[in-house]
Amino acid sequence: MGEKYFYTEAMTVGYQGIPLIQNIKIHIEQGEILSLIGPNGAGKSTILKSIAGQLKLLGGAVWLDGRELMQMSGNELARRMAVVFTERIHSEMMTCEDIVATGRYPYTGKFGILSGTDRKAVEEAMELVHMSGLRDRDFMKISDGQRQRVMLARAICQEPEVILLDEPTSYLDVKYKLEFMTILQEMTRKKKLSVIMSLHELDLAERVSDKILCVKGDCVEKFGPPEEIFEPGYIARLFGMTAGSFEEGSGLLELEAPKGAPEVFVIGGAGAGRKIFRRLQRKGIPFITGILYENDLDYPTAKALAAEVIGVEPFEPISEEQIAAAKTAIDQCQRVICCRDSFGFWEQANVRLLEYAKKVNKLEEKPIAG
Repeated sequence: MGEKYFYTEAMTVGYQGIPLIQNIKIHIEQGEILSLIGPNGAGKSTILKSIAGQLKLLGGAVWLDGRELMQMSGNELARRMAVVFTERIHSEMMTCEDIVATGRYPYTGKFGILSGTDRKAVEEAMELVHMSGLRDRDFMKISDGQRQRVMLARAICQEPEVILLDEPTSYLDVKYKLEFMTILQEMTRKKKLSVIMSLHELDLAERVSDKILCVKGDCVEKFGPPEEIFEPGYIARLFGMTAGSFEEGSGLLELEAPKGAPEVFVIGGAGAGRKIFRRLQRKGIPFITGILYENDLDYPTAKALAAEVIGVEPFEPISEEQIAAAKTAIDQCQRVICCRDSFGFWEQANVRLLEYAKKVNKLEEKPIAG
């Protein structure tokens, strides 16, 4: 463990004395990021609100650096833990800098007068989240993504050891999501802050988290590093997926494969086939693809959307039997789409398939659009 760390001891959470999730065990080191994932309504927000003290624990305890949070005064807790939840703040006539400065409330006393030290903390927090240029803007007249950064700066201003965030990327577009997560990582590295947050975006959770807690209804199913959580098939079970697929290795979420007899054979590889696979899926056209190495960029999408994938283990030679199987598949299909202009040394089998498609007059010169 690090010098300062956070953990729960047989924590039980719920509402009005009724347990929802019991025996929750979490532990993270200083400067680590923990993400809570699971279906909507599974209890992620309940766990965060219970840690924050907004809901009374029904059992167990929460510890920070060897001290139980329930034994801390409100002011001490505010200095050690900051909360950024999804509730919107309605602040009239307050600039972004004013909002950030309210994060100094544990230090300013009852009159809220900022000292030089407080103003320096405000400035540093705004710089850390790259929002110094917004300092004089009306908080109610900036974008959702900018507001999230302001609220994060407000939390940093408290100079806490732990920050809690509930779905911090909910209102953000792709640009701001990536910026926000980059800021979180910088914050944990530079400030040694620990972050506990709930996330819907599984790909982000896998990439940014040191630990992941999987919540499902009345229990915590798994807790550990991403490489232990994102095992093949687990995410589909956790979320009870009945349509489509999630590929843990790539983080790809795909819709359901078209049903019926395959109509098209796709020659792809090196990532060139994915657009065609998805176009065919959108049009409801079943297809076969190959020959693909199992470490090829096209392979995860192909496995999710194709009726059949003629695959080969990485670095293994392609056999005549596999080439024959691909030619048989071409015979069964109405047409062939080739996504490549050229092939590498290890892809000469696909050159032979392209030549065969031309020979049997099934190569489509202008692949489908849309």
